[in-house]
Amino acid sequence: MNNEHALEPEDVTRLFVERVNAGDLDGLVELYAEDAVLAYPPGSETVGREAIRKVFERMLEHAPRFSYEEPLPTIRYGDLALTSTRSSDDTGGRVQVLRREPHGGWVRIIDRPEDRG
Repeated sequence: MNNEHALEPEDVTRLFVERVNAGDLDGLVELYAEDAVLAYPPGSETVGREAIRKVFERMLEHAPRFSYEEPLPTIRYGDLALTSTRSSDDTGGRVQVLRREPHGGWVRIIDRPEDRG
């Protein structure tokens, strides 16, 4: 398990890819706030860290390999940040809202992993 915190909002994307590729379920879940909302599966919402854990547990059973996607410019408002990337497979974009935690690291509070709009 990787204990590295995201020191900048953009670090979360890199850590997410590293942890998926390593099959690190606990590390993935650490990237989300306890009350986070994940817009997945498509058309629905998964709310809370434990529910998100179950989604990622099923995903990791298939041993996916993700590639790093260069982040677009981050927009910050105090302890909140909006991050996004264009998908490497050209299927749309990915958008996340992050919050700086008391320990100084950043976690996702809203995650839309794909938007094919």
